[in-house]
Amino acid sequence: MNNTLPEKKLLGLEILRFISAMAILVFHYQQFAYVGLALVNYQADQQPFYSPFKWFYLHGELGVQFFWCIRGFIFFWKYQNAIHQKIISGGKFFVLRLSRLYPLHFATLLLIAALQIIYFKDYGNYFVVHNNDLKHFILQLFLASNWGGQGFSFNAPIWSISVEVLVYLFFFLVLRYIGKAVWITLLVLLIGGFIKYHNLTESFIVDCIIYFYLGGLTAQIFKLTEQTKYQKFILALSLVVVISPLVLLNEDSFRQIKPIFLVIFAPALIYIGAMELKVSQKIGNLIEALGNMTYSSYLIHLPLQLCIVLMLGAFNIVMPFYSPYFFILYMVLVLCLSRLIYLRFEKPMQDFIRLRASGLKKTKYPI
Repeated sequence: MNNTLPEKKLLGLEILRFISAMAILVFHYQQFAYVGLALVNYQADQQPFYSPFKWFYLHGELGVQFFWCIRGFIFFWKYQNAIHQKIISGGKFFVLRLSRLYPLHFATLLLIAALQIIYFKDYGNYFVVHNNDLKHFILQLFLASNWGGQGFSFNAPIWSISVEVLVYLFFFLVLRYIGKAVWITLLVLLIGGFIKYHNLTESFIVDCIIYFYLGGLTAQIFKLTEQTKYQKFILALSLVVVISPLVLLNEDSFRQIKPIFLVIFAPALIYIGAMELKVSQKIGNLIEALGNMTYSSYLIHLPLQLCIVLMLGAFNIVMPFYSPYFFILYMVLVLCLSRLIYLRFEKPMQDFIRLRASGLKKTKYPI
């Protein structure tokens, strides 16, 4: 039995991951205008480079759902056969995932807990996020911060990862004990859509399942149509789906379709992104490096913002929120720190845990 996984590098998806991360960073730039839990003297359209980044400033939060969709594609692409055929065990699967996610989560949780204590002493309130108590700290320790709608706490962006880990469990159990057929993926989407349409729960878990399995369905369709006569047709259709809203929609019309926009747009864009990119080794390595920075940029940007706010406050310097130079400096700092953290902390900790847990350092499975 062949127990290896496809070696195809999904460089287009790495680019999409990076763009999604940037969208989230731009969307959260407004947090510099917070004093405690409230925006102060905030004018959205005066933010740096507002015109070119307008959609990121207004709708960058959709990057989270888009991440879920990309993750679904990658997991179905890489893990589907291995889990279904019992090549990879549940223990190995979760070691692979948690070794990637948990070390940086734990480190940033401790960091932001300390920073919030300092901020509270200076300002009499917490910065941006208010649920910074013992109960929420314990939930954060177990990546359970948003399993039951408990609200945002500590390093708030981890909420999406908290939801994801439950979807990973669901994904594993469905593949192992029910099957990998396309109709099963469609059934999951139908049930999730029914729950969402009838508003049977406000839990983000259902949202995550829907987007994750949309990405999974895209991966299944891509595999079925790859190198067939249907691929060009689906690629052309996907291009129309992606380009049409960019050309036809304005801000008002986009607001009307926003709840379902990504359900159509994300799979089409991901299908296009999954096409093989023929680039030099140097460019390929650069694209992979950008993709590897996304998780660290996602988890460090709020602690970094809090550090900057505390330092400026200590020197009585007014927050240069509307300065384009400050914006550029902040973005460069996030990206440089993300790269450094990935190389010096994320990757070494990941390899250490995998090696100690089950000798997985040289695994071909995705991180």
